[in-house]
Amino acid sequence: MRNPLQEQLLKAGLVKKGKLAEVAREQTRARHGKQPAKPTESQRDAERGRQEKAERDRELAQSRNAEARQRELRVQARQLIADGQIAARGERAYRFEADGAIRTLLVDDAQARELGSGMLVIARLDAGHVLLPRALAQRVRERDPGSIVVDHGGSPAAPPGTDDYEDPRFAVPDDLVW
Repeated sequence: MRNPLQEQLLKAGLVKKGKLAEVAREQTRARHGKQPAKPTESQRDAERGRQEKAERDRELAQSRNAEARQRELRVQARQLIADGQIAARGERAYRFEADGAIRTLLVDDAQARELGSGMLVIARLDAGHVLLPRALAQRVRERDPGSIVVDHGGSPAAPPGTDDYEDPRFAVPDDLVW
């Protein structure tokens, strides 16, 4: 027995008998088709375990990528230091603190003045220390801030004449006439 609407469409010639039979078979299959089986508790646990493992793997890969990026930046900084180092020459001992110990670098008078003014900085290279120009030190600091050991030009100094000393026990009177 067919649907009355289908019968009317067939009589009107709007559909063919073969197409009508095909649609009827599809409807029958849809009504009597098998429903997907509901997942069991063990299947849900297995799926949850797969998702958790995938999340852990993603986090592990992300941390490995971050570590690789840090290693790459340290290697770039080391290469910049090795390529741009200035030979420390002279007999004057310039002492500085690095890694909790006092280190010594032999420099000449001009290099000592440049170190003091901040035009040169001291950077760590492997087990030793080398001199670098300030422009290169900025590029190294962007990649690995820990490799710059001494930088006297890093923080702006207080302008001369600025005196922040205020101890009430040793106040200087304002009306002092010389």
